[in-house]
Amino acid sequence: MADSTHESIAHEIASGGVSMLIGGLDTGKTTLALQATRQALGEGRRVVMVDADVGNSTIGPPACVGMKVIQDQGDLDDLEEPDALHFVGTISAARLVLQQVVATAAMAERARGLGDIVVIDTTAIASGVAGETLKYHKTELCRPDRIIALQRGEEMEPVVGMLRRFLGVEVITAPTDPALMPLSPDERAAKRAKAFAQALAPPLTRWKVRPTVFAPTLPVGLNFERLDNVLVGVQDSTGSCLGLGILEHEDETLRVLTNVGEGMTGLRLGSMRLDLDTHESAMVNLRELMFGI
Repeated sequence: MADSTHESIAHEIASGGVSMLIGGLDTGKTTLALQATRQALGEGRRVVMVDADVGNSTIGPPACVGMKVIQDQGDLDDLEEPDALHFVGTISAARLVLQQVVATAAMAERARGLGDIVVIDTTAIASGVAGETLKYHKTELCRPDRIIALQRGEEMEPVVGMLRRFLGVEVITAPTDPALMPLSPDERAAKRAKAFAQALAPPLTRWKVRPTVFAPTLPVGLNFERLDNVLVGVQDSTGSCLGLGILEHEDETLRVLTNVGEGMTGLRLGSMRLDLDTHESAMVNLRELMFGI
């Protein structure tokens, strides 16, 4: 099925199985995923959405892959609250490709056992070396029954051809909805800041942490001051992410500020800093940060 209408694609997604949506910025992936979800709910099906768009999250905070089990309209109205999270540590789809692939595959595998339909929404990077690498390996590990590629012209053809040729997956292509109103960069940044603010809403508790609780492990002799404002994923003993935290250095002591301390057994380092006042972010290179190279 190629160059189909959004209505027919929504019907195809709602028929069952695992569907993955790919496309560039503001091509309507999330809108189509929600359209298909509403149709499936109307047919009495349970949908599990996996939100792998780390920079423009709909489910859970940015820098994570979120999962939501949707059984009724109430669940759709509360998408910001995830049922499960997997920490990635970046809002840039071109960075930390391995972490994004692993997080998406883990959430997709978990989702298969929770609903009749799984819908995977992906990042806006879908072309070039980084985009093709990301989509190839996500497809390889998530094993979707179909991929829906949304495009304004023919910009998705290289990745579509690659997925068909190497992985034999059904790819449905469609143009973007002409009525779709793209967000400006400022609107996108404001939306992301609001999501971070919600994920790190007070009251925040300061927990003193040791170097041994981190992944990757902190090198011996590291100046903790270099970790000020670095974003972390708060992990439990099952490998699940409980939520987000921010590192703080004071008087040679390292602490994490978080609102999800109960059940915390470790911290995963992100590759970004986050200002707790403005919730604006900046990318960092962990290797340079910890080893100075």
